[in-house]
Amino acid sequence: MLTLQEAISKEMENPKFRAEWEALEPEFQIIRAIIEGRDTKDLTQKQLSEATGITQADISRLENGTANPSLRTLKRLAAGLGMRLKLEFIPLTNTDQ
Repeated sequence: MLTLQEAISKEMENPKFRAEWEALEPEFQIIRAIIEGRDTKDLTQKQLSEATGITQADISRLENGTANPSLRTLKRLAAGLGMRLKLEFIPLTNTDQ
């Protein structure tokens, strides 16, 4: 039986799957940043909720990818984690187009 990572690696050989996966990368980065930020600060979702004023249910939805945060929400999350928000636009490479 394949592990999740092995299955993903195998699917990445399919150009359509790879394109969809890569299109979702910004969302994956946000999810990882929130979860890793909480882990680093040793915070529960409830504690982050109390620090940001964002409901625990909304934090859960952000972490499981079923909600898209606004820029304001991302700033509140960063502040609640004792961090600052940094966004950047990165030039496309020939393989990205």
